[in-house]
Amino acid sequence: MATISKIVLSGSTDGVGFTLAADSGTYTTIHTGPSVAADQDEIWLYASNTGSSSETVTVNWGATSGDTAKMKTVIEPNETVLIAPGLIIQGNASTALIITGASTTASTVNVFGYCNRIDDA
Repeated sequence: MATISKIVLSGSTDGVGFTLAADSGTYTTIHTGPSVAADQDEIWLYASNTGSSSETVTVNWGATSGDTAKMKTVIEPNETVLIAPGLIIQGNASTALIITGASTTASTVNVFGYCNRIDDA
């Protein structure tokens, strides 16, 4: 029987929101997935634009290169949106997959969220 535990995103300190780097090739770590192949992380992410201009948020979902793992969301000023509605990242016994993100402007978009870790052992 699977066990589900709600955990803090690994990119957060004590569940507090954190800002994204500018999209210049450097991405902020949002969450590192499980390293056990039988585990899955269900990720819920919210992004809030505290700036005065539209921001494009890019989330790289577990891949180290290529566009097939990227999700882009445009967030208007003073808006908070759901950018990952319970998407799954599977455990990888050799190298844990990492979810990273960036926005148009550094330190303008705050990310909040949580993870439901599903232990299927």
